[in-house]
Amino acid sequence: MDAAQDLFFAQQALSTLFSVANKLQIQGDKYLQDLTIRQMLAIPAIFHAPEGKATINHIARTLGTTKQSAKQIVEAMEKKGYLSTAPSKRDKRAVDVSITPEGERVFSACSERTDEFMADIFQDFTTEDLANLCTLLEKLYQFDGAKQASIQEHINDRANKNDDVLEYHQNYIKRRTRNRE
Repeated sequence: MDAAQDLFFAQQALSTLFSVANKLQIQGDKYLQDLTIRQMLAIPAIFHAPEGKATINHIARTLGTTKQSAKQIVEAMEKKGYLSTAPSKRDKRAVDVSITPEGERVFSACSERTDEFMADIFQDFTTEDLANLCTLLEKLYQFDGAKQASIQEHINDRANKNDDVLEYHQNYIKRRTRNRE
Protein backbone atom coordinates (compact mmCIF):
# COMPACT_ATOMS: atom_id res chain seq x y z
CA MET A 1 0.00 0.00 0.00
CA ASP A 2 1.24 3.46 -0.90
CA ALA A 3 0.13 5.50 2.15
CA ALA A 4 0.59 8.87 0.44
CA GLN A 5 -1.49 7.84 -2.57
CA ASP A 6 -4.11 6.27 -0.31
CA LEU A 7 -4.39 9.48 1.72
CA PHE A 8 -4.59 11.58 -1.46
CA PHE A 9 -7.47 9.51 -2.85
CA ALA A 10 -9.30 9.48 0.49
CA GLN A 11 -9.08 13.28 0.71
CA GLN A 12 -10.09 13.66 -2.93
CA ALA A 13 -13.06 11.30 -2.50
CA LEU A 14 -14.33 13.12 0.59
CA SER A 15 -13.96 16.53 -1.03
CA THR A 16 -15.65 15.36 -4.21
CA LEU A 17 -18.54 13.75 -2.30
CA PHE A 18 -19.35 17.03 -0.57
CA SER A 19 -19.03 18.99 -3.81
CA VAL A 20 -21.24 16.55 -5.67
CA ALA A 21 -23.87 16.54 -2.90
CA ASN A 22 -24.01 20.33 -2.92
CA LYS A 23 -24.13 20.51 -6.71
CA LEU A 24 -26.90 17.90 -6.87
CA GLN A 25 -28.93 19.78 -4.28
CA ILE A 26 -28.59 23.11 -6.11
CA GLN A 27 -29.37 21.66 -9.54
CA GLY A 28 -32.14 19.43 -8.20
CA ASP A 29 -33.85 22.41 -6.60
CA LYS A 30 -33.77 24.20 -9.98
CA TYR A 31 -35.33 21.22 -11.77
CA LEU A 32 -38.09 20.68 -9.22
CA GLN A 33 -39.18 24.30 -8.77
CA ASP A 34 -42.05 23.63 -6.28
CA LEU A 35 -40.03 21.54 -3.82
CA THR A 36 -36.42 21.30 -2.82
CA ILE A 37 -34.71 17.99 -3.57
CA ARG A 38 -34.64 17.24 0.18
CA GLN A 39 -38.38 17.90 0.43
CA MET A 40 -38.97 15.72 -2.62
CA LEU A 41 -37.05 12.84 -1.02
CA ALA A 42 -39.11 13.17 2.18
CA ILE A 43 -42.40 12.44 0.42
CA PRO A 44 -41.64 8.79 -0.50
CA ALA A 45 -40.35 8.31 3.05
CA ILE A 46 -43.77 9.40 4.30
CA PHE A 47 -45.82 7.69 1.60
CA HIS A 48 -44.11 4.30 1.98
CA ALA A 49 -43.78 4.32 5.77
CA PRO A 50 -45.40 1.37 7.53
CA GLU A 51 -48.89 2.17 8.84
CA GLY A 52 -48.68 4.71 11.65
CA LYS A 53 -44.91 5.15 11.33
CA ALA A 54 -44.71 8.29 9.18
CA THR A 55 -43.09 10.37 11.90
CA ILE A 56 -40.34 12.97 11.88
CA ASN A 57 -37.97 10.36 13.34
CA HIS A 58 -38.83 7.95 10.50
CA ILE A 59 -38.21 10.67 7.90
CA ALA A 60 -34.87 11.55 9.53
CA ARG A 61 -33.73 7.90 9.51
CA THR A 62 -34.81 7.36 5.90
CA LEU A 63 -33.08 10.53 4.69
CA GLY A 64 -30.00 9.89 6.83
CA THR A 65 -30.32 13.26 8.52
CA THR A 66 -30.98 14.67 11.97
CA LYS A 67 -34.39 14.91 13.59
CA GLN A 68 -33.98 18.71 13.61
CA SER A 69 -33.31 18.79 9.85
CA ALA A 70 -36.28 16.50 9.15
CA LYS A 71 -38.46 18.72 11.33
CA GLN A 72 -37.39 21.78 9.30
CA ILE A 73 -38.25 19.98 6.06
CA VAL A 74 -41.68 18.98 7.41
CA GLU A 75 -42.41 22.48 8.78
CA ALA A 76 -41.53 24.13 5.46
CA MET A 77 -43.76 21.71 3.55
CA GLU A 78 -46.57 22.11 6.08
CA LYS A 79 -46.46 25.91 5.58
CA LYS A 80 -46.88 25.34 1.84
CA GLY A 81 -49.89 23.07 2.50
CA TYR A 82 -48.16 19.92 1.22
CA LEU A 83 -48.07 18.07 4.54
CA SER A 84 -50.11 17.98 7.72
CA THR A 85 -48.92 16.98 11.18
CA ALA A 86 -50.69 15.72 14.27
CA PRO A 87 -49.63 14.30 17.62
CA SER A 88 -49.02 10.57 17.28
CA LYS A 89 -51.68 8.27 18.69
CA ARG A 90 -49.02 5.60 19.24
CA ASP A 91 -46.31 7.69 20.92
CA LYS A 92 -46.98 10.94 22.76
CA ARG A 93 -43.45 12.17 21.98
CA ALA A 94 -43.83 11.65 18.22
CA VAL A 95 -45.54 13.65 15.48
CA ASP A 96 -47.39 11.87 12.68
CA VAL A 97 -46.90 13.33 9.22
CA SER A 98 -49.25 12.89 6.28
CA ILE A 99 -49.35 14.15 2.70
CA THR A 100 -52.21 16.49 1.77
CA PRO A 101 -54.02 16.33 -1.59
CA GLU A 102 -52.07 19.44 -2.65
CA GLY A 103 -48.86 17.69 -1.60
CA GLU A 104 -49.79 14.69 -3.75
CA ARG A 105 -50.39 16.97 -6.74
CA VAL A 106 -47.05 18.75 -6.32
CA PHE A 107 -45.24 15.45 -5.72
CA SER A 108 -46.67 14.05 -8.95
CA ALA A 109 -45.49 17.06 -10.95
CA CYS A 110 -42.08 17.02 -9.27
CA SER A 111 -41.74 13.26 -9.86
CA GLU A 112 -41.71 13.89 -13.59
CA ARG A 113 -39.05 16.58 -13.17
CA THR A 114 -37.05 14.29 -10.86
CA ASP A 115 -37.03 11.63 -13.58
CA GLU A 116 -35.66 14.19 -16.04
CA PHE A 117 -33.05 15.30 -13.49
CA MET A 118 -31.89 11.74 -12.84
CA ALA A 119 -31.73 10.94 -16.54
CA ASP A 120 -29.65 14.06 -17.15
CA ILE A 121 -27.19 13.61 -14.28
CA PHE A 122 -26.66 9.93 -15.01
CA GLN A 123 -26.59 10.30 -18.80
CA ASP A 124 -23.00 9.04 -19.09
CA PHE A 125 -23.55 6.10 -16.71
CA THR A 126 -24.31 2.58 -17.84
CA THR A 127 -26.62 0.40 -15.79
CA GLU A 128 -23.50 -1.39 -14.54
CA ASP A 129 -21.96 1.98 -13.56
CA LEU A 130 -25.09 2.83 -11.58
CA ALA A 131 -25.09 -0.57 -9.84
CA ASN A 132 -21.41 -0.14 -8.92
CA LEU A 133 -22.00 3.41 -7.69
CA CYS A 134 -24.87 2.21 -5.48
CA THR A 135 -22.70 -0.57 -4.05
CA LEU A 136 -19.85 1.81 -3.29
CA LEU A 137 -22.11 4.45 -1.76
CA GLU A 138 -23.82 1.84 0.44
CA LYS A 139 -20.40 0.61 1.54
CA LEU A 140 -19.34 4.18 2.34
CA TYR A 141 -22.56 4.86 4.25
CA GLN A 142 -21.80 1.92 6.54
CA PHE A 143 -18.38 3.27 7.67
CA ASP A 144 -19.79 3.61 11.20
CA GLY A 145 -21.59 0.26 11.19
CA ALA A 146 -25.04 1.76 10.54
CA LYS A 147 -27.02 0.46 7.60
CA GLN A 148 -28.86 2.98 5.45
CA ALA A 149 -32.64 3.00 5.84
CA SER A 150 -34.47 2.62 2.57
CA ILE A 151 -38.02 3.19 1.43
CA GLN A 152 -37.61 0.04 -0.65
CA GLU A 153 -37.80 -1.96 2.59
CA HIS A 154 -41.34 -0.70 3.15
CA ILE A 155 -42.82 -1.02 -0.33
CA ASN A 156 -45.17 -3.95 -0.60
CA ASP A 157 -44.06 -6.62 -3.02
CA ARG A 158 -46.39 -6.69 -5.96
CA ALA A 159 -46.40 -9.24 -8.73
CA ASN A 160 -45.84 -6.63 -11.44
CA LYS A 161 -43.70 -4.22 -9.40
CA ASN A 162 -41.15 -3.67 -12.19
CA ASP A 163 -43.89 -3.03 -14.75
CA ASP A 164 -45.59 -0.57 -12.39
CA VAL A 165 -42.33 1.27 -11.76
CA LEU A 166 -41.47 1.45 -15.46
CA GLU A 167 -44.95 2.67 -16.37
CA TYR A 168 -44.80 5.43 -13.74
CA HIS A 169 -41.32 6.61 -14.76
CA GLN A 170 -41.70 6.95 -18.52
CA ASN A 171 -40.02 10.39 -18.50
CA TYR A 172 -36.86 8.82 -17.12
CA ILE A 173 -36.86 6.01 -19.67
CA LYS A 174 -37.54 8.31 -22.64
CA ARG A 175 -34.94 10.86 -21.61
CA ARG A 176 -32.36 8.21 -20.74
CA THR A 177 -32.88 6.54 -24.12
CA ARG A 178 -32.65 9.88 -25.94
CA ASN A 179 -29.48 10.85 -24.03
CA ARG A 180 -27.81 7.58 -25.03
CA GLU A 181 -28.53 7.92 -28.76
